[in-house]
Amino acid sequence: MKTLVTGGSGMIGHAFRSILPDGIYVSSKDYDLRKPEDALKMYKDHKPDRVVHLAAKVGGVAANSNYLADFYTENVQINTNVLHGAFINEVPKVASILSTCVYPDKASYPLTESQIHNGPPHYSNYAYAHAKRMLDIQSQAYRDQYGCNFITVVPNNLYGPHDNFHLEDSHLIPAIIRKIYEAKQNDDSVTLWGDGSPLREFTYSEDLAKIILMLLGEYEGRHPINAGNTAEYSVKEVALMIADILQYTGNINWDTTKPLGQFRKPSDNSKVVSLGWKTSDYTSLRNGLEATCAWFVEQYPQVRGV
Repeated sequence: MKTLVTGGSGMIGHAFRSILPDGIYVSSKDYDLRKPEDALKMYKDHKPDRVVHLAAKVGGVAANSNYLADFYTENVQINTNVLHGAFINEVPKVASILSTCVYPDKASYPLTESQIHNGPPHYSNYAYAHAKRMLDIQSQAYRDQYGCNFITVVPNNLYGPHDNFHLEDSHLIPAIIRKIYEAKQNDDSVTLWGDGSPLREFTYSEDLAKIILMLLGEYEGRHPINAGNTAEYSVKEVALMIADILQYTGNINWDTTKPLGQFRKPSDNSKVVSLGWKTSDYTSLRNGLEATCAWFVEQYPQVRGV
């Protein structure tokens, strides 16, 4: 079975490579999926039996706030071209990745899949969130009209080797790892956004890749399915854990003039657990951070975003 992975040069793409070495991995260097003709060429070139759709324009709080239109438009273009190309080429199954940011700002906790469209997402990344919601709607629409076996998967905050470590356009964990590592190298203090109080769930990249492969075989549902580790940690706990792993003993300062983002958004992963994934199968945050920090130190400065 030929499995094609879009976004193959990203963090989750690399995680797939470690567990599915014979997969077909494509990136923006191979095809510009914002263009319909490139997406169709991708399918013509590789003729996959199934697709894992990871490709997206992504970024942290600052990037999402500064480039709202870009994040919405480019992601809608990518998703539309990937799904329509799969339909035209009769690909038997497509698994597309969403994000917990699709959930409403005001929702009942834990976040269950049925709540996704129950209200507006958090204002800090509403454009990206709506683009991801539309990926869910597009997948259901192709299923209902044409019988396409398109499923969607909702991870939470992902981290691992091969992440983007750009100081402004990265997510929480890679930004903290880089700041603390460079502060240690320069014998300097670290300044992080907010006050450290928001709570987040974190899933190691290889865990998500394993779950998606399981779902390609086990899940046929039209509705999204949460896939993330549901253990919550405060941003401050994460920062202190990374500092301990990197043996950084300097000061960590909190800039409370910067936005906190949503305070918490715990998710319900009972559906994926019912399909066979065990809670004990998730990599612990400490172990995942140790592996990620070790990779970063070994590869620095030849890492994405530096």
